[in-house]
Amino acid sequence: MKRVNHTAVREFVFQGFSNFQEHQLTLFVVFLTLYMLTLAGNVIIVTVIRIDHHLHTPMYFFLSALSTSETFYSLVIIPRMLSSLVGLSHSISLEGCGTQLFLFLGFAITNCLLLAVMGFDRYVAICNPLRYSIIMNWRVCAMLASSVCATAFSLSLVQAVAIFQLPFCDSLIKHFFCDVRPVLDLACATPIINDILTLIISLLAITAPAAFLFISYILIISTILKIASAEGRKKTFATCASHLTVVIVHYGCASIAYFKPRSENTQDQDQLISVTYTVVTPLLNPVVYSLRNKEVQDALRRVVGRKSLF
Repeated sequence: MKRVNHTAVREFVFQGFSNFQEHQLTLFVVFLTLYMLTLAGNVIIVTVIRIDHHLHTPMYFFLSALSTSETFYSLVIIPRMLSSLVGLSHSISLEGCGTQLFLFLGFAITNCLLLAVMGFDRYVAICNPLRYSIIMNWRVCAMLASSVCATAFSLSLVQAVAIFQLPFCDSLIKHFFCDVRPVLDLACATPIINDILTLIISLLAITAPAAFLFISYILIISTILKIASAEGRKKTFATCASHLTVVIVHYGCASIAYFKPRSENTQDQDQLISVTYTVVTPLLNPVVYSLRNKEVQDALRRVVGRKSLF
């Protein structure tokens, strides 16, 4: 598209999946199905944790917070993407784009930090079990959850304000939502301060929590290996398996998306990576924690049984 004067750019147009014109209806059905499964899975997890008193523990408190954050994270992106696929809306106002980027980043960083907090919870439970109830009391849990949200949306606000103070010379976003790199590519010029800011926020939101989790799991695994019985080792590690699976996929996708050199970017590759962390990863959380977690399965049976009896 021809570049226009930045004063005239008051809205952006998503190019989205224009390279797959003949498959857009198929993509719509697939993404809608995954989105509905994500919503249903996360709502079920939050509801079961709230109703079943056996799950009123710090571990499931943070899982409930993660499911809630994942629900809003998907809500910010997928409905608009689905409307674009069926031709209802390909454009978004400058203010709407800024709001979407702010909310997307806020919930994305919240998810990253919550996973780190959940790792800390598992570390205390396994490596310091006698003091677990003292360290991870409800006051501490509430403080950690609120600190995570405040930190995430503060970083998101700084990033969004820095980006949308730039003048824009193009209106065609080669993506299906307002992500950091696609929007920065439309600026007439990107000051080095924006690149530095993006790197710093990526380090704080991805690298720092990932490093913390890596150290936590080294300590956790070393503690598990000291358990005398094989059955005890297996049972203890099972409490971490679901969390570790989500962590590996979540941070893996985020690292590829935000640390890959720009010179290696192609539109199709970027969109494939983005689909993974905006559509597939939010579904992974309820699937892993419901299908592989025995406590959640048992709680779901109790809740369903209670409703059936009623």
